[in-house]
Amino acid sequence: MKLTVIGYWGAYPGPGEASSGYLIEEGEEKILLDCGSGILSKLYDYADIETLNNIVLTHYHADHIADIGCIQHAAKVQKSLGERSIPVTIYGHDLTDFFNNLNFEDVTIGKVINEGSSTVIGPFMLDFKRTAHPVPAFALRVESRGVSIGYTGDTGWSEDLIAFFKGVDLLVCESSLYNQFKGRVDGHLTAGEAGILARESGAGELLLTHLPHFGNHQDLVLEASEEYGGKVLLANSGLSWHN
Repeated sequence: MKLTVIGYWGAYPGPGEASSGYLIEEGEEKILLDCGSGILSKLYDYADIETLNNIVLTHYHADHIADIGCIQHAAKVQKSLGERSIPVTIYGHDLTDFFNNLNFEDVTIGKVINEGSSTVIGPFMLDFKRTAHPVPAFALRVESRGVSIGYTGDTGWSEDLIAFFKGVDLLVCESSLYNQFKGRVDGHLTAGEAGILARESGAGELLLTHLPHFGNHQDLVLEASEEYGGKVLLANSGLSWHN
């Protein structure tokens, strides 16, 4: 299984880059995890968008879903040109009315995700866990052929995530805050908390993402490493991990 970082900024994208979006691949099968601002334009560097048939959304804040409308119109144009024969399936929760926007004409179809039940997409099995965030949001765990990736989406500290991510090979964890800001921004983790989550869950490696627009990002790595003794990666556009 391979993961590629398409976008990694929190709140809004940096110049020429994108907010949250990650491409998961196994053979010919692809899943886009989240689809934030700038993701579609960056996605061309890593995949043929005509072959992208599945998107999973953790929640509906703009930095995670801003390019969904663009994807939908791309799919419409592709179908009219004969470049797409099946609709894009967009997975998301139905706890708010935004879910209805995932259905667009006959080119994208919304499917509901639920905590406590698995979703199978090609070779992937996905499980979901509600997170501590101001709006309904979910973490997810992806497994395929004995390899597992955990993705926190957006979350504050939650003991429940330790068991949920137990033993993942890679934990993709939001690191919106430096340690000095602990407790000052609701629904987000510090780098130190990301390190604790990786340590307590026994994650093989830790990838820090959803990064802030200030400070020195290497300090996030140092703060996470104070709590977690494994390999700590810092998200950047195009970073690739596989196992």
